[in-house]
Amino acid sequence: MAAINRKDRQYYICIDNAGYAVSLELRKIYESLPDPDAERHGQVRIIDESGDDYLYPAACFVAITLSSAVRQALKLAA
Repeated sequence: MAAINRKDRQYYICIDNAGYAVSLELRKIYESLPDPDAERHGQVRIIDESGDDYLYPAACFVAITLSSAVRQALKLAA
C-alpha cells in the first residue's frame, strides 16, 4: 500500500464503543485511513489505541472537519 498523505486522512469522533471498550474511547478524536472497500461495507479504518489501523463499524463514529490549526496541533502531539 502506498504511503497516505496526512491531508488525505479523515477524522472521526467515537460515539459508541460497545464491544470495543479496550480499543476505542468515547468522545475521542481518531484519525482514519482511506479505505473505499471498507466504506462500501459500512466500516471505517481507524487508527485506534494500539496505534495500528483496524476496521470498525462506521456507526460508532461521526466524521468531523478539523481546522488547519487543530490538525497541526494533533500532528505535534503525535
